[in-house]
Amino acid sequence: MAVQSELPSDVVGLTKAAPVNRRDFMTASAASAAGYTLAAGPVRAQVVTTDTSGLTAGDAKITVPGGEMPVYFAKPANAQNPPIILVAMEIFGLHEYIKDVTRRLAKLGAFAVAPDYYFRKGVDLTKITDIPQLLPIVNAKPDAELVADLNAAADWAKSQGGDIGRLGIVGFCRGGRTVWIYSANNSNVKAGVAFYGPVVDPPAQKSIWPKSATELAPDMKAPVLGLYGEADQGIPVAQVEAMKAALQSAGKKAEFKIYPGAPHGFHADYRPSYRKDAADDGWNQLTAWFKANKVLS
Repeated sequence: MAVQSELPSDVVGLTKAAPVNRRDFMTASAASAAGYTLAAGPVRAQVVTTDTSGLTAGDAKITVPGGEMPVYFAKPANAQNPPIILVAMEIFGLHEYIKDVTRRLAKLGAFAVAPDYYFRKGVDLTKITDIPQLLPIVNAKPDAELVADLNAAADWAKSQGGDIGRLGIVGFCRGGRTVWIYSANNSNVKAGVAFYGPVVDPPAQKSIWPKSATELAPDMKAPVLGLYGEADQGIPVAQVEAMKAALQSAGKKAEFKIYPGAPHGFHADYRPSYRKDAADDGWNQLTAWFKANKVLS
């Protein structure tokens, strides 16, 4: 238990998943062939899939300090000056779920970009099968470098015709934490949506994650919508309420919704943690939030 208490809260939530009926899930080989990560556990057979009809989508690379950062992007075909929405991934790399989310955002009218900011380690995170193998890689990512990589992705989208004046960010799990961190560090962000992003960090991470989301509450430069699960084993509701109070005390605009009975990862349609009602409502909340804050038309 002492070891687990030092794990980032998003990882604690992931490692306490409910039992599953394996008949409802893909084989490991099929999941890998479909482009899903295996480290998160069994992959559901009935995943959400979004086609590229009406979209321009694909892979690109962006020059950043340390090399060429891969990104996956999707935008409406022939769009003129579409808003930019960055997609901050979980700890599992740039796999099919994150790419599908990127296409879903493009269907809403955005130039969506998902950067693979863990690329410098030279390892394909989607091919790693065990979370303990991932942690030394993803936990070593400094926040300063993370913010710089996201800025590079936004600037690249701008160079490709995106409207950086309507910049948004959405993230899931560790990427949800990224939403909070980025929204406190970039004044160009118009709005963010954090799906079950940790708001408190392990003390061991202090040297490279100087401030947690809660500690950064007074620095928030954009309104953020926080979507959390009441049954999240790693992010207690009390921590979410403390974050809400910190933002209110600092006079920052934010909203929160906590889904009764929902676990960590309730939006991840490829995992056993998926809860359709909460996921669908969360997406509707995201759409309304980005529209209300002038990211989406």
